[in-house]
Amino acid sequence: MSRGASAVWFLFFFYLFFVDNVHGNPNYREALAKSLLFFQGQRSGRLPKSQQISWRSDSGLSDGRLAGVDLTGGYYDAGDNVKFNFPMAFTTTVLSWSTLEYGKKLGPQLPDARAAIRWATDYLLKCATATPGKLYVGVGDPNVDHKCWERPEDMDTLRSVYSISASNPGSDVAGETAAALAAASMVFRKVDTKYSGLLLRTARKVMQFAMQYRGAYSDGLGSGVCPFYCSYSGYKDELVWGAAWLLRATNDVSYFNFLKSLGDDGGTDLFSWDNKFAGAHVLLARRALLNKDRNFEQYKQEAEDFMCRILPNSPFTTTQYTQGGLMYKLPENNLQYVTSITFLLTTYAKYMKATKQNFNCGNQVDYILGVNPIQMSYMVGFGPNFPKRIHHRGSSLPSLASHPQSIGCDGGFDPFYHSATPNPNILVGAIVGGPNQNDGYPDDRSDYSHSEPATYINAAFVGAVAYFAG
Repeated sequence: MSRGASAVWFLFFFYLFFVDNVHGNPNYREALAKSLLFFQGQRSGRLPKSQQISWRSDSGLSDGRLAGVDLTGGYYDAGDNVKFNFPMAFTTTVLSWSTLEYGKKLGPQLPDARAAIRWATDYLLKCATATPGKLYVGVGDPNVDHKCWERPEDMDTLRSVYSISASNPGSDVAGETAAALAAASMVFRKVDTKYSGLLLRTARKVMQFAMQYRGAYSDGLGSGVCPFYCSYSGYKDELVWGAAWLLRATNDVSYFNFLKSLGDDGGTDLFSWDNKFAGAHVLLARRALLNKDRNFEQYKQEAEDFMCRILPNSPFTTTQYTQGGLMYKLPENNLQYVTSITFLLTTYAKYMKATKQNFNCGNQVDYILGVNPIQMSYMVGFGPNFPKRIHHRGSSLPSLASHPQSIGCDGGFDPFYHSATPNPNILVGAIVGGPNQNDGYPDDRSDYSHSEPATYINAAFVGAVAYFAG
């Protein structure tokens, strides 16, 4: 099969399920501005004069005091008053990636995006540099905090401080922190060179720490982070993710060598604060696509395997959709998976469009044209074996030339509609509804869900087959 055809199928299904299902006319620019404004509502620490969400005030001003360090700032992760660095760092990495990829499209919101990133990185820098040999990874006892329902400004709970070290490692949270600092360093590279340099130097040190002292942070911190943000997927994904970001930020071949030493990642159909493999694969695939670096073909293939697990019409999909069309991954906080996975899809589609690349999620075009278990072409008139009894009036009834007499309202059912005889007229090029879930096709005129052609089936196929022909 020509791989060109499959690219159009990917882009078509991407559009169909991630763009065309949005009905109405939402104001995207307004949504963008408000999505960035949200971060101001999550701020911890002393708020700046530029604060727009005016109902928030200073909070957490003593954070870090129990450890004798200043850990003020950063973000509360959700509706609580705890600062969990693991998801905070992931937030920072993805927000930085978004800014790097779509900075021009952010327009007047670009300064707001940078401000949102810097509020996190200022805090993460403190966590990484306050005490030699330690990385602070959170403030606030979540078990105590979750028993309360109070404003952050009124906090009177214990602001416990959590950290990792050589004897209490956390490659996952360290790798993610390194990724965040490295990604952010590129965001500020042209607008604040000094700050960018500080971020990158710190990222290198934190990544070295993650690589040298292996372990999951939740193994040592226990109830301080679990079950809230346990490292469920282990720490290998953060090592890959962190190294991928350091490689992009530095072009240092040692990070590529480290990636190779980690070996195969296995497949996944998730991308989240816990599991970074898919994101790392898309990021690394960028080099294969945009830089044409064959050393990264492996990651391109892994990125495409991920896409094939997501796209609903891929034969390898492992993803469910609601009847309304929403991707449904897990019952809790499902939209986190929707937004993160959609970001990867949009970004990978952008890479493909920029380089006129493509990939194969299974031979969709070939399947339709007869490369399938029953060797049936679902395009009428194509190949030796195609549907002969399609659910189509003009095709199933004799033509006016062969049957000049009028056929009344009920006259076509017998002997034509209910007949097992093939249609007298071949509607060449018509694509029927297709096989059932078991790859079977009864070629039954009355089975309209499978045997009826439609303009919208063909309309979608035209682009794919034209790409194939080109």
